[in-house]
Amino acid sequence: QVQLVESGGGLVQPGGSLRLSCVASGSIFSIKGMAWYRQAPGKQREFIAAINSGGNTNYADSVKGRFTISRDNAKNTVYLQMNSLKPEDTAVYLCNADLKQTYGSNWFNYWGQGTQVTVSS
Repeated sequence: QVQLVESGGGLVQPGGSLRLSCVASGSIFSIKGMAWYRQAPGKQREFIAAINSGGNTNYADSVKGRFTISRDNAKNTVYLQMNSLKPEDTAVYLCNADLKQTYGSNWFNYWGQGTQVTVSS
């Protein structure tokens, strides 16, 4: 079994910062891409940022310059540092990963349950 568990969400004032973490646990042989998405009430799930196993990153225009994605391969963990937060950043933030459980298995995509981020004064 593989689990992705996010943490670090909460309530923050506009202009503030939060750091999200997502740990992948279970029987894992290798993790390829890791990413963050978010979903606000009544809206579609939105891509935020991604990082591959080599450390190359990609960001949505809406967060470029404010959010930074990073990963610790030894800990199977991906982070999202969020600065200069705005009320429109309020959403459930979800972790996503492509991984394989054994050398010979296929790559599968997994989602975490999400962590709530609320930006409000």
